[in-house]
Amino acid sequence: MKQQKGRLLVIKLGALGDFVLATGPFAAIRAAHPDEEIVLLTTAPFAELARASGYFDEVWVDERPSRIALIAIQRLRRRLRGGRFYRVYDLQTSGRSGWYFRLMRGFLRPQWSGIAFGCSHPHANRNRNSMHTIERQAEQLAMAGIPETPLPDLSWATSDISRFNLPARFALMIPGGAAHRPGKRWPAENYRAVADDWLKRGIIPVIIGGPDETELAREIAEGTGALNLAGQTSFADIAELSRAAAGVVGNDTGPMHIAAICGCPAVVLFSGESDPAITAPRGADVQVLRREKLADLPVSEVAEALSLR
Repeated sequence: MKQQKGRLLVIKLGALGDFVLATGPFAAIRAAHPDEEIVLLTTAPFAELARASGYFDEVWVDERPSRIALIAIQRLRRRLRGGRFYRVYDLQTSGRSGWYFRLMRGFLRPQWSGIAFGCSHPHANRNRNSMHTIERQAEQLAMAGIPETPLPDLSWATSDISRFNLPARFALMIPGGAAHRPGKRWPAENYRAVADDWLKRGIIPVIIGGPDETELAREIAEGTGALNLAGQTSFADIAELSRAAAGVVGNDTGPMHIAAICGCPAVVLFSGESDPAITAPRGADVQVLRREKLADLPVSEVAEALSLR
């Protein structure tokens, strides 16, 4: 009689930067459980990227039901309990994923790595919230019996970017970020000034961003020779663009993590609203520039920091 494989659940819902930084833990979990079935619970924006990674046997999309959506909650509870997981690696470690721990209570509740109260493999470090995401998750996995966690890796995220008709020499700009946190954005006119500097040196600025950042990108690109790709790139496209670019400058936002991990020389701009010691992109060539008010960061300092190859 064929022995049934053990089943594991990994929870990582978002956001983009956090998801990308979790690719190291994803690889570590797969290496530690090579013969078991691993399911990822994530949100819709990251499902395609997760499937392309090869780390998971299944990818489930979390609809993130509210706590008053009783029918949706029961559906989620049945799915989680029906998965027959013997262990859960909670890499989200949020109030929501802690709630999922409670939904799975009962006689067959799985082992749980995370911070949910009463879980079997807690990340027992009171200072965990002051650690960078990479070190924090590596320590969490070590406490769950996985001693080695590699750095984030996106070498598997590939795409054909020939459709963009890119110039021979270009650099990336990522001027967007969370719309509800405008203090994390360097002013558009400053990006435009950097774009003018690049163009004088024969480097074409390529602006990328999400669909809700097309107007911002248009404002920066209008009247210049910049190439505006906002709203046109997948996560894999951003990875491929980063490998080909001479460099990248951008705010503290998810695509900067992709660029940095893919080895693109990066200058990341931080305001006082976030702490680079905890959230900064990591890569082979990353510089962080910070001001309490990002508008006070001069164009000359940013232009000088990025040494374009």
